[in-house]
Amino acid sequence: MIGDRWGVTDAEMSRPYPCDEFVPNPVMAAWRGVTVYTTPDRVWRWIVQLRLAPYSYDWIDNLGRRSPRELQLLPDPVPGDAFTATGGRPQGRVLALDPGRHLTATIMGAVMSYVLIPDGADATRLVLKVAQPKWRLLGPFLCLGDLVMARRQLANLKQLAERT
Repeated sequence: MIGDRWGVTDAEMSRPYPCDEFVPNPVMAAWRGVTVYTTPDRVWRWIVQLRLAPYSYDWIDNLGRRSPRELQLLPDPVPGDAFTATGGRPQGRVLALDPGRHLTATIMGAVMSYVLIPDGADATRLVLKVAQPKWRLLGPFLCLGDLVMARRQLANLKQLAERT
């Protein structure tokens, strides 16, 4: 499918992800990845902070509110917590996590896993898999839209984690 892959290797696409337990046979799956030049624990703090804002294009998905640029030192979420917030309103739900390794959540009918993979002494692969459990009329367009938004989100998280 167009837009189902950005910044990931074939090996990263073929590995298992925690979201696979929730969506074993997705009708649509997409992978996005970026190398962050810092340790997984620093990247994890920003993944946890997704609870406050989407960290994508704030003018679109956060009603113009700027996503926080400083760490708020939030505790790790627990399953059932809100996944993120748009315009200050909770969205989605955390399904599972292994602190410092992955966060799996659902939002808008999709299930996604943010996975941190150590890549050498001071680098981390941040790989996102999005799985759609059932076909939606606009499925192919949602994949392209997600590509634009997720790419910006991962780039922002990379920049913030490398800065701290």
